[in-house]
Amino acid sequence: MAGDWLTSAFDQNAVTGSDSSALDLEREAVGWLRELFGLSTAHAGAFVTGATMSNFVGLAIAREWAGERLGISVSQDGVAALGNLPVLSGSPHSSAYKALAMLGLGRGCVREVATLPEREAVDVDRLTAELTALDGRPAVVVANAGTVNTVDFDDLRAISALRQRYPFWLHVDAAFGGFAALSPQHADLVAGLDEADSVCVDLHKWLNVPYDSAIQFTRRRDLQLRIFQNSAAYLGMPTDNPDFVHLTPESSRRLRALPAWFTLAAYGQQGHREVVERDVALARDLGDRIAEMPHLRLLAAVRFNVVCFTLTEAPTAERVAALARTVTESGVAFLTPTVYKGTPGLRAAFSNWRTTDADVVRVADVLRAA
Repeated sequence: MAGDWLTSAFDQNAVTGSDSSALDLEREAVGWLRELFGLSTAHAGAFVTGATMSNFVGLAIAREWAGERLGISVSQDGVAALGNLPVLSGSPHSSAYKALAMLGLGRGCVREVATLPEREAVDVDRLTAELTALDGRPAVVVANAGTVNTVDFDDLRAISALRQRYPFWLHVDAAFGGFAALSPQHADLVAGLDEADSVCVDLHKWLNVPYDSAIQFTRRRDLQLRIFQNSAAYLGMPTDNPDFVHLTPESSRRLRALPAWFTLAAYGQQGHREVVERDVALARDLGDRIAEMPHLRLLAAVRFNVVCFTLTEAPTAERVAALARTVTESGVAFLTPTVYKGTPGLRAAFSNWRTTDADVVRVADVLRAA
């Protein structure tokens, strides 16, 4: 919070290095985060507002890459020159659809690939079949490192290996699941993340910095520069180490890196690892407690930090909404509604550094009484 207050007090427009040292601080914070998530120096990054804009930037670079494969520049010639670009994903987040709509590719370009039985992770064999059917046409694969309902993870290593046979851009939506990399207990869930062409991670979730804050990484900063460059004389031309005005959609940027820099400097990898591991343990504890309640049932196994559950009998949207209202009106907790494989349910998502065992007991008591 102190970092956020100072951001407002300094009031720096973090777009060009000629104005202040704000860009140097952002570059340092990006480097720390890159190490935190196990990415190599081949990945360059920048702060953006949230996962939606991080996905937007990553998919914009993917769009430019597809044009490059076809011998055109979408940033110069427009999306009409590209034509349809297939986007394949098992359980795409709604922000991916929103980003594709804004990019002019359209929500309809998404081809949802079958997932594994009782899972939200993509079936790699079915993905392979879809890529084969494209007959060499460039495509984008949006892989998930933590789905919104059950925090399921695609097999990133297996998907990456497919690029030896098929031309596709691999974008990984790791909005909060990317934090699995901090813990040796869970790091295998994101094995292969470094192979991605672009990566989305939200910071105002598990990093616990104030809204809004996220980061995007990519291996193709040259394409990112081609898309987002803002070549006004007073802003300066891009250099070998381009200013952020040439790398993100905004030409006015709050110094979001400062609160992240503060928390990384204060707690480091070990401190944030402890928060992740504690939240995952608390989620599993709540899942065990819900499994023992006769009027509730889990919709999926608790794989990470989200408990997805519903009513045992007649889980209609109305009855599930009534349960959610009961919990909210208790003042104890807030549970978000969802639909998992056609069944209305609720999500208990753990990411706050202050959550404790006592909170789990209180939430369980409210659910038991309801």
